[in-house]
Amino acid sequence: MKKLLICTGGGDCPGLNAVIRGVFKAAKKTKEWEVYGSIEAFNGVMTEPTNIIRLTKAKVGGIHVKGGTILKTTNRGNPLQFPIMDEKGNYTLEDRTGELADKIKELGFDAVINIGGDGSQKISKALFDRGVPIIGVPKTIDNDLYATDMTFGFQTAVQIATDSLDKLVTTAESHHRVMIMEVMGRDAGWIALHTAIAGGSEICLIPEIPYDIEKVLQKINSRYEKGRGFVNIVIAEGAKAIEGEITATLRENGSEHLRLGGVAFELSSQLKAAGCKAEIRETVLGHVQRGGTPSAFDRVLATMFGVKAFELVQNGEFGQMVSFQNNQYTSVSLEEATKDYNFVNLDNFLVQGAKRMGVSFGD
Repeated sequence: MKKLLICTGGGDCPGLNAVIRGVFKAAKKTKEWEVYGSIEAFNGVMTEPTNIIRLTKAKVGGIHVKGGTILKTTNRGNPLQFPIMDEKGNYTLEDRTGELADKIKELGFDAVINIGGDGSQKISKALFDRGVPIIGVPKTIDNDLYATDMTFGFQTAVQIATDSLDKLVTTAESHHRVMIMEVMGRDAGWIALHTAIAGGSEICLIPEIPYDIEKVLQKINSRYEKGRGFVNIVIAEGAKAIEGEITATLRENGSEHLRLGGVAFELSSQLKAAGCKAEIRETVLGHVQRGGTPSAFDRVLATMFGVKAFELVQNGEFGQMVSFQNNQYTSVSLEEATKDYNFVNLDNFLVQGAKRMGVSFGD
C-alpha cells in the first residue's frame, strides 16, 4: 500500500474537513492508498516522536459539515522560517525545509497534500524543490490566493459577515448611529467588499484604497443631511488612512505575521477628531468569521478540491496546486500559484459597480 500524508496549515477555515474527507474517500476507493494526517501542519512531522495519525472511515465520517480541522492547525510552524527559542527566551527563524523533506522521505510517504494559504503553498513549493512529491490545495477566508478564482472558506466568511451587518443595520437605524463593522482579510479587501455590497453598506474601506477621512465624513454628513440619520461602514482589518498605518500589534512569539485588528476603533477616533457629530459604535467580528459550519458552496468547493488533489496524486502530477477557474476544477504549478497576491483590482467591476450604487471607498 502507498502512503499519503495530509497537512492543514495556517489559520483555520470552514471547509478544511471537507477537503480531508474528499481526499480520503477518493483514495480509499482505489484500494491502493493509506491516508495519514500530520497534526498541526508539519509540526506533526517535525516533532519527536512524530504526531501523525492514520485516517479511517470512522475518523472522517460526516466531518464535511464541521468547522475547523480534525488535524488541528498552526501559523507558527513555518519550516521556511521555523521559530527557535534560545536559552534566554529569544526567537530566531531558521529554514528547516531540508530537514522536513528528509523526514517525510524517511517516514515512507509517497505523496503529500498540503492544504493552506499563500504561506503554506510557498512551503509546498520549497518542499517540491527538495524532491517531495507534493500537491497544494488553496485555503483561506481572505480569497487572496493567486491563480484561483475562489478559495474555500471565503463564501462562508462573507455570509457570516453579511448576517452580522444585517443585524447592525436595524440597530443603526433605530438609534440614528454610525455603525463601524471590522472584518478580516489581512492585505486584501475581498470580504469587506462582498459584505458591503451584500449588506447595503454606505461606506466600504479596504486595504487597496487608502481612505481620506474627510471624504468618509462627507459621506456620513450627506446621509444625515438627507434625513436618513444612520450609516453603516464595513472596514477591512488591513485598511488605513492615506497618511496612516495599518492598525496592528507586534508579532506574537513564533509567528511571522503582524496581528491585525482594532482599525474600527481607530476609524472611530479619526472621525470624532474630524468633527463627526453622530453617535458612533464599533463591532469587531474577529474569529467568528473562521468558525462554524461551512456553507453549501464551500462544502462543494472544498470536497471537489480534495478529490481533484488526489487525482493529481494518482496521476503523479506533483508540484501542482488545485485551482478553480472559469467554473472548472483544474490545477496550476506551485510556482505560478505563489508568484503574486490576489489584491482587489481597483478596476474590478465589483468596485466600480459599488461606486455607481453610491458606496464610498473614502477616495
